[in-house]
Amino acid sequence: MSTYYDRVNDAAAWIRGKFGEIPDTAVVLGSGLGSFADSLTPAIAVAYEAIPHWPPSRVTGHAGRLVLGTAVGRRVLALSGRVHVYEGYDFDAITFSIRVLGRLGVRTLVLTSAAGGINPRFTRGALMVLDDHINFIGTNPLVGANEDRFGPRFPDMTAVYAQRLRRLADEAAQAIGLALEHGIYIAVSGPNYETPSEVRAFRVLGADAVGMSMVPEALVARHMGLDVLGLSCITNMASGLTPGPLSQEEVIETAGRVRAEFVALLEGILSRL
Repeated sequence: MSTYYDRVNDAAAWIRGKFGEIPDTAVVLGSGLGSFADSLTPAIAVAYEAIPHWPPSRVTGHAGRLVLGTAVGRRVLALSGRVHVYEGYDFDAITFSIRVLGRLGVRTLVLTSAAGGINPRFTRGALMVLDDHINFIGTNPLVGANEDRFGPRFPDMTAVYAQRLRRLADEAAQAIGLALEHGIYIAVSGPNYETPSEVRAFRVLGADAVGMSMVPEALVARHMGLDVLGLSCITNMASGLTPGPLSQEEVIETAGRVRAEFVALLEGILSRL
């Protein structure tokens, strides 16, 4: 019977056979943010279902494609979509793509997502750099027997999100006249949106935005020694901070509205790596 490590290596070998030389930079694109993958030229794309052992993405706004292409003269792998705790996947599946990227030799990982704004200073459509995170999912993808070939038993998380990459994001934003926010992201399991009381509690804890992804991926990436940058699009203000109910349609609509700014920011970051 194959082990998890074997399955990761199987997927990595398949991707190498399909794509050839693999770049050292990858971007994971969250809800409604997959347009960046469409901007890559020339591009080779494969559906997640075609890759051995790779879990398919089933959520609206997640195309479920792995794309290899070039942006601003730099080759990059783009993961258009991810899987989540709320879909019923376990952490091995949720972080499978990150393990594969690490085995492929990726060293710089840009994680992106949609998020609900908690900080009242934020506005709908703002882009936020993650300075740190709070794991409120309830468990951790590193729980269980440690695979030493992936990383150490007790990885340090003093700086999950690389200061160098955050600085490059600020430089890229300044160059295009974009007001880039910084903040703390709190991860929850979902799939329901948070209650107003939960949002108030998260603000007391120091969170500026809330979402249902990224943190498991960031933990696994750091376990494997990758440098990580986190970017969130504030697609809505969280419960209790805006009148009316929240919806996935609002998330997708807002992400689409800031498409040009988001792509320009990512291109500016990539050009500075």
